[in-house]
Amino acid sequence: MIQNILGTISIWAIPVFLLAVPLYGACRGVKVYEAFVEGAKGGFQMAIRIIPYLVAILMAIGMLRGAGAIDMLAQWAGPVLEKIGFPVEILPVAIMRPLSGSGALGMATELIQTHGPDSFLGRLAASAYGATETTFYVLAVYFGAVGIRKARHAVLAGLVADVASLVAAVIVCRLAFA
Repeated sequence: MIQNILGTISIWAIPVFLLAVPLYGACRGVKVYEAFVEGAKGGFQMAIRIIPYLVAILMAIGMLRGAGAIDMLAQWAGPVLEKIGFPVEILPVAIMRPLSGSGALGMATELIQTHGPDSFLGRLAASAYGATETTFYVLAVYFGAVGIRKARHAVLAGLVADVASLVAAVIVCRLAFA
């Protein structure tokens, strides 16, 4: 019964929302179409302002992957990480995630395909991907959109949060799946 109710709600939630918001605005006297067009103009202008930041991030990701730097770092840090119980196979996902969600998703998908979705590494890859954030992308988009130039404390805070989330994912997966 509850599954049927939740299924019905999930099917109708977005269409109802898409109809309710403009109707609410129209009832309040808002010129809905004009407000939508103004918002779209602002979004387009913001996209133009953040393009240089996005190009820089994509170029850095391409250089790191093309040069094999991520794999070399995993090999170099492997012995230390294994001593503390951190699976080395997850390191490329952990390195890529702050830079690119799609790059990290590709690496996590590769791990899941190699080891299986119900394996410890498959579950850890999915958990690590879900627990961390695309820190540099988010900072580039949001800070670039509002013109903030000095992001050093935000970068440090974001990376510390990513490391803490990654450690938590490893601990929880070890407790739940190992």
